[in-house]
Amino acid sequence: MDLLDRLLKHDAWTSQQLLLLCQNLSNEEFDREFDIGHRTVRATFLHMIRNVEVWTDLMRGQAVRAPGGHSVSAMVERLDRASGDLAALARAVADRGDWDGRFVDCLDDPPIEKTFGGSIAHVITHNMHHRAQLLYLLRRLGVTGLPEGDVLSWERQTGRS
Repeated sequence: MDLLDRLLKHDAWTSQQLLLLCQNLSNEEFDREFDIGHRTVRATFLHMIRNVEVWTDLMRGQAVRAPGGHSVSAMVERLDRASGDLAALARAVADRGDWDGRFVDCLDDPPIEKTFGGSIAHVITHNMHHRAQLLYLLRRLGVTGLPEGDVLSWERQTGRS
């Protein structure tokens, strides 16, 4: 497995593991406000998933998909679909050696060209940043069994090492 696939698979799996740990949270806990980031566990996950959806659609040059559901099960489905879409796009970019190729971010005003490589790296590092916030929020909510979240732990836990 090359580095790109390793980073994308780790990103998707680790985000999904954290989201699955939220299945036992009450709506009050899922929406409890804290003094960090997007303030709630639900809002943070919604932001992360939306980020993957929007950036993937922009890089594909297609209309940005409508936001999806807000329940844990709906977010798991959205995350799985968006992560798969991003992985397919990133693999195509890698296979054609187009990291420095450009697309137009039509959501900027005025629209701005951005590189595929920079944007894919942005999505992965953006999620890592917010997963760190989620680990903090989930600890504050008393959730146990939280993953370390690093790539080597992912390799060990999924048998990829």
